[in-house]
Amino acid sequence: MLDRRQFFIDGRWVAPTRGHDLDVIDPSTETTCAVISLGSAADTDAAVAAARAAFPAWRQTPLEERLARLEALLHIYTERSDEMAAAISLEMGAPIAMARAAQCASGASHIKQFIRCARDFAFERPLGAQAPRTRILYEAIGVCALITPWNWPMNQITLKVIPALATGCTVVLKPSEIAPLSAMLFAEMVDAAGFPPGVFNLVNGDGPGVGTQLSGHPDVDMVSFTGSTRAGIAISKNAADTVKRVSLELGGKGANLIFADADEKAVTRGVKRCFGNSGQSCNAPTRMLVERSMYGQAVDTAAQIARSTAVGPASREGGHIGPVVSAAQFDKIQRLIQTGIDEGARLVAGGPGKPEGHDTGYFVRPTVFADVRNSITIAREEIFGPVLSIIPFDTEDEAIAIANDSPYGLTHYVQTQDPVRAKRVASALRAGMVEVNGQPLGAGAPFGGYKQSGNGREGGVWGLEDFLEVKAVSDWQ
Repeated sequence: MLDRRQFFIDGRWVAPTRGHDLDVIDPSTETTCAVISLGSAADTDAAVAAARAAFPAWRQTPLEERLARLEALLHIYTERSDEMAAAISLEMGAPIAMARAAQCASGASHIKQFIRCARDFAFERPLGAQAPRTRILYEAIGVCALITPWNWPMNQITLKVIPALATGCTVVLKPSEIAPLSAMLFAEMVDAAGFPPGVFNLVNGDGPGVGTQLSGHPDVDMVSFTGSTRAGIAISKNAADTVKRVSLELGGKGANLIFADADEKAVTRGVKRCFGNSGQSCNAPTRMLVERSMYGQAVDTAAQIARSTAVGPASREGGHIGPVVSAAQFDKIQRLIQTGIDEGARLVAGGPGKPEGHDTGYFVRPTVFADVRNSITIAREEIFGPVLSIIPFDTEDEAIAIANDSPYGLTHYVQTQDPVRAKRVASALRAGMVEVNGQPLGAGAPFGGYKQSGNGREGGVWGLEDFLEVKAVSDWQ
C-alpha cells in the first residue's frame, strides 16, 4: 500500500498539520491501494500564502523563462508516462491500454498546445486604429485555486495548471480525493522541472473541507473547478463574498442526433463513445436521438454492441471497459438504471447488477434503454456510467427541440451526410461544442458549455484568457 500523506507546499513535501487519513480504493478490487491525508484549514492557508508570496516574481518572469519550465515539465512527463498511466489506471479504473493511449496522453497534448498558444499570444496589443496610443494589456489574474475531478485526472489538471503557470499565475491544486495519485506524481514532475517555490502547490482534501476553504479564501483570486453542477453551484455561492472569478466545467447530457442519411457506422460509433471510460465523461453522447425510419435497426445495433462490450479489471490489457470509480458511483448508477425501468423505458441490454463473473469490483453492465421519453429521469440526469437512452424523432425541428430540452449544454453530436443540414443543425444546438460525423474537435479548440454545463472555456487561446485580467492604458508611447 502506498503512503501518500504529504502535501507539496512552497517547493517542499510537508506533513499535514493535522493527520486525517483517507484510503484510496482500487475500483477493480475494492481494496485499499494507498492512503492520503485530507488537509485542514492550516494546510490550505499555508499553500495559499506560499502562492501569494511567489506571485509577484513569477508574474514578472519573462514568458520564455516560464515556457522553458513548462518544456522541461513536458520532457519529464513524457519520460514518466508509463508511471502516470499506471497511477491513473489504479486509482480510477481506466483499463491500462486506455490509460496510456488517452488518459495520460491527453496531458502531454495539452502541455504542448498551451506552450504553442502562449508563445503566440499577444499579451500587449493596440486597442485599434481609432486610438493608437491606447494599449490593452493581458495580465495574470493572481493566485488560482484549481479543483479537479477523478474521471479524467491528467486531462483536467493540465487544462488548468499549464495555462495558469504559462500566464504568470501561481496555483494551489486540490485534486479529487478519490483519485489523487496521478496528481501527486504530477507534483513530483513539477518539482523536478525547476519551478520556483510557491508557484505550484498541492493540498489533498474533500470538497466540504479544502474545496470550501479555497473557494472562499480572501487571498485566492480565481477558482477553476471541474465536477458536478451541484458542487459548481456551491463553489459559486461560496466565492461570491470575495467577488473572485469562478470558471466552471460541469455536467452534460449529450444528445447524438442520428438522421436517416447518417453513415453506416454512426450508431456503433455513438454507443462506443457513450460507453468509453465506463461512461464517466461529461461530454459522453448519452442520449441517442434516432430518425424514426431507422429507429428499430438502431435499437437492435445498440443492444448488440452493449452485449458484446467486454468488462474487466483495469490492470488487464485489452479494449474492454473497466469499473466505475467508487461504491458511491456504482450505487448511483444502479439506482438510475432501476429508475429507468420503473418510469417505463424499455430495457434492451444490460440492466441492474454486476456483469457475470465480476462479483468484486465496481463493474456495471453496459446498458441500453429504448423508447425513452425525454422527460424521464434517465434522460434528464447525468448518470456517469455506461448507460445509453435512445429516443425516436420524426423531423429535424423535433430532434433539435429534444436535444435542447435539457438543463445541460456541453457537447452534442450530429450524424448526417448532408453538409447543409449538418451546419444548420449544429448552429441550432444550444451547446458549447458540436461534433459532426465522428470528427473530433481540433487540438486547442475551446472546451466548455452553455447553461448548467458551466462557464468559461478550457484549451487553447481561450484557456489562457481564463487566467488573464484585461487592462487598458492610455498615452502609451
